[in-house]
Amino acid sequence: MDATGADVTVVFVPPAFAKYAVVEAADAGIGLAVVITEGIPVHDSVAFTDHARRTGTRVIGPNCPGLITPGQSNAGIIPADITKPGRIGLVSKSGTLTYQLMYELRDIGFSTCVGIGGDPVVGTTHIDCLAAFQDDPDTDLIVLIGEIGGDAEERAAAYIRDHVTKPVVGYIAGFTAPEGRTMGHAGAIVSGSSGTARAKQEALEAAGVRVGATPTETARQVLAVLNAEG
Repeated sequence: MDATGADVTVVFVPPAFAKYAVVEAADAGIGLAVVITEGIPVHDSVAFTDHARRTGTRVIGPNCPGLITPGQSNAGIIPADITKPGRIGLVSKSGTLTYQLMYELRDIGFSTCVGIGGDPVVGTTHIDCLAAFQDDPDTDLIVLIGEIGGDAEERAAAYIRDHVTKPVVGYIAGFTAPEGRTMGHAGAIVSGSSGTARAKQEALEAAGVRVGATPTETARQVLAVLNAEG
């Protein structure tokens, strides 16, 4: 760090070594650690996210594509050429859906896109990104992408209702997922009525969020909101 002035690390190491990589970065004073690695044991994720929090290091991930501010910076594996700078802020559990919405809305452009990862424990949440986009003068509209499993989207809906004044458009992946089966991400598991796509959609819509049935419809919802606001 003294030689290069580095303040960001992107972690690609195998799962068994990820905890030590993040702890080393946090102890060195790195401000941002983007953890691409998937398959990290949950107890390791708990350990390094807690350590990073106590040392003041922001963790994005694990099991994420990273974050990009088009035309300015890119930390992770998000393609740099599928969109342009604009006024939309995007936060997503899914890397693939991050890319899809960036492409769908490429003619509008994005202020910043953040893939937070789909593991049960992540260092940065939907709510963290919502708060940042709410305070960001370069963001006019927020897109939130969630998926089945857990209650992160319901908690995000409550935060939007109480704290977010900018328009939010959402999409929830997993409406056709069979009950009790993990789909894609380690955190994407539904048990009974908890964590279902329907429950998340209803919570978001109750908070005033427009929720699309597909990524393409979600992009159309974004365009409709932007057109309505002139």
